Amino acid sequence: MNSIIKQIELIERIDQLIRLQATGSPDELTSKLGISKTKLYRIINTMKSLNAPIEYDITIQSFVYAEPVDFTFGFYTKDRKTNIINPFIG
Repeated sequence: MNSIIKQIELIERIDQLIRLQATGSPDELTSKLGISKTKLYRIINTMKSLNAPIEYDITIQSFVYAEPVDFTFGFYTKDRKTNIINPFIG
């Protein structure tokens, strides 16, 4: 179970760096993250399979999103006001 959490944390970190357009080259990114290039591309492919429009921009030497996206993982409380069932009053 711990490995799933670590992989999600890694995806969140990569997502943050992509949003900042600060990944650097694949070699620089693997160095920042302390992972192998193979693992980096596995994670990026996983993100792509989850519909992340990731591209590499050679001009700025960074992975980027081709269009705006959001990534959220976790459990969040619902707004109870929107989940109130109104009783039928006849």
